[in-house]
Parts: sequence; structure tokens; C-alpha cells
Amino acid sequence: MLHFPPLPKNTRLFLQEAGEMSRFIGRFFVEGVRPRYEVGEFFHQCFVIGYKSLPLIGLTAFIIGLVLTMQLHPTMVYYGIEAQIPAMVGIAIIREIGPIVTSLIFAGKIGSSIGAELGSMKVTEQIDAMEVSGTNPFKYLVVTRTLAAMLTLPFLVIIADAISLYGSFLGVNIYENLSFHLFYEKILDYLFFIDIIPAFVKTFFFGFAIGIIGCFKGYYSNKGTEGVGRSANSAVVVSSVAIFILDLIAVQITDLL
Repeated sequence: MLHFPPLPKNTRLFLQEAGEMSRFIGRFFVEGVRPRYEVGEFFHQCFVIGYKSLPLIGLTAFIIGLVLTMQLHPTMVYYGIEAQIPAMVGIAIIREIGPIVTSLIFAGKIGSSIGAELGSMKVTEQIDAMEVSGTNPFKYLVVTRTLAAMLTLPFLVIIADAISLYGSFLGVNIYENLSFHLFYEKILDYLFFIDIIPAFVKTFFFGFAIGIIGCFKGYYSNKGTEGVGRSANSAVVVSSVAIFILDLIAVQITDLL
């Protein structure tokens, strides 16, 4: 009879958490389609998660577009292709930089917020009180926040792309006089639907990952206030890793298409 050595403790903990996460995601899809629907709380979370994230994301996007253009300009001038700056910046921002950076900022702000909020409710037994009172805490807390994150992030990315491109336009005009119309015309000349559609679609998965991971970490928080801080921190870290993994998968699928 073969005897296999026991798995290391960290491996066992990882596999256990992966199994719990899979069950948590399955429960999300079951509760998400089952009445009663928390429509009011969903719209409230869209406001909190989406609208209130816009100033930070917009400022970050503007700086990225401006700095990227200013960094590229000397190199492009050296090779004599400075006329291609709008096209290069546009493709880079719309295909990768915009979705990834916006999602990471979103994960840092919203992932930690959801993890800390639900973790605090868990350790103060508010979630248990909701169950006793007959309210479905999973539907009210998890489903609404995850759906709000999944549906608001794509629109935040679109706005961030537009702001970032405007920052790039200002960056170009630091060195030369280029009209707004000509700048965007150069961008659109090199953009195709295969650049835009995958970049937009994958942000739904980014938003879902950020929302469900933040809820999972907070919903199963423990060990008092220390556990709340750990939940918020791990929500950001795991969400960021998930974004890069999902982006890698999306790039491979896009290449196959």
C-alpha cells in the first residue's frame, strides 16, 4: 500500500480556501437569480462603489495619459516617428493600460472597503443578527456589492480611457501644436473593434473578481479587529493577482481569435 507524505500546511490551507471560494461563487450565482431582489441596495452600492470611485480613477487616468506621452516623446523624436505618438498611446491605453490600472485602483479602493466593511459586520455579529431576523445577509451584502462592482467597473474604464487620452492630448501639446480633432483622428485610424471589444468585456470579469473576493474575505473574517485588517489587506492582494491572471487569459483568447 502506497503512503503519500502529507501536504505542507500552506498548501492545505490554499486548497481549503480555494474550495471555500468555489462554493462561495456557486452560492452567489444561486442567490443572484433567486427572488427576492434587493434592488434598492443594489443601486445604492452602484452609487457608493461606482460614482464615488470616479474622482480617484479620473485623476489617476489623467496623470497616466500625460506622463506616458511625456515619457514617450523624447524616444519617438530620436527615431523620427513622433507623429505616431497619438496612435501608440491610444492603443496602449485602450487595450491594456486603461483597464489594468483602473481595475487595480478599483481593487485597492473598493476591494479593501468591502473586505473591511463585511469583516467588521462579521466580527460584531451583525451578519448573524440579520440571519436571525429573517433577512438573507448573503443576498443583501454579497450579491448586491458583487453585481455593482461588476457592472460599474466597465463604465469607469471607459471614462478613465477618455480622461487618459485627453491627458495625452495635453502632453502632446506641450511639445507641439496639434488640434484636438487631428489627435483623435490619428488614434481612430489605428484602432479596430478587436482592440476595443476584448478590453471592454474583460473588465466585467475584473469587476466580478474584485467584488466576490472582497466579499469572501470579509464574510469569513475572524479574530476581531485584527481579522478585519487582514481581510481588507488580503482582499486587495488576491484581487490584484486575479486581475493579472484574468488579463493573461484574456490576452491568450484574443490572440486565438
